[in-house]
Amino acid sequence: MSEDGVKRVERASGTGIAVRGNDIDTDQIIPARFMKVVTFDGLGQFAFFDQRFDEDDEQKEHPFNDDDHRGASVLVVNANFGCGSSREHAPQALARWGIDAVVGESFAEIFAGNCLALGIPTVTAESEEIADLQNHVESNPDDEIEVDVADEAVRYGDREIEANVDDAQRKALVEGIWDTTALMKSNERAIEETARSLPYVDT
Repeated sequence: MSEDGVKRVERASGTGIAVRGNDIDTDQIIPARFMKVVTFDGLGQFAFFDQRFDEDDEQKEHPFNDDDHRGASVLVVNANFGCGSSREHAPQALARWGIDAVVGESFAEIFAGNCLALGIPTVTAESEEIADLQNHVESNPDDEIEVDVADEAVRYGDREIEANVDDAQRKALVEGIWDTTALMKSNERAIEETARSLPYVDT
């Protein structure tokens, strides 16, 4: 957090959790019936709900049900993650589950944009590197994964893999311009001065 109250996201780190499969859409991340909420609070408990529970609400085998990955904050996924509808509830659910960064082969553009609005980097790497990282995460649930947004790298164990962060996303996160609310608060005086100068604003 900078002096002006704007959070700069240069890197994120924490233990990892792997969710395998291509084309995992936003309806899988957060089923539509859980979107009838006034706020996003508590949405994390419903992340991947239909993949985690059967019709009788009994747990199925899923990484988000695995106690070994409780508290994980780096999600590792495959190709075209977050496709489907543009619902912002999907990254909101992941954030409220505890996810701070997502590393994958590729992301749906709108999903990545919705993640950026929450300060969650979506970082890509080659499929072979992602497969190795997923294997490592599953075998070593207590190991820390470092996602370096500024230097475009992912580090774990004794490995560093080359990653890619969209240029606009990287600039927004590293410079702290992703959080429009915080930016407006930090520039409140300038906004007031601009408002006073506008003939159609009643001051």
